[in-house]
Amino acid sequence: MNLRAAEEGKEYIIREILTDDEELDAFLFSLGCYSGEPITVVSHLKKACVVSIKDGRYTIDHDLAEAILVED
Repeated sequence: MNLRAAEEGKEYIIREILTDDEELDAFLFSLGCYSGEPITVVSHLKKACVVSIKDGRYTIDHDLAEAILVED
């Protein structure tokens, strides 16, 4: 399942990030968004999602949310 389909308020574990962009991978890693880390969708917006990773909240667009695969 990807983040776009995830329930709000439920904690998930990041399984994989499907992107070929090395800069994007490095940016996500700097936020703490990598395999094995917990992530929570705070809210779904019209064109984005607000997620909580570690101690921060970030807004990511739907394309990126679909690239982040999670498991319960």
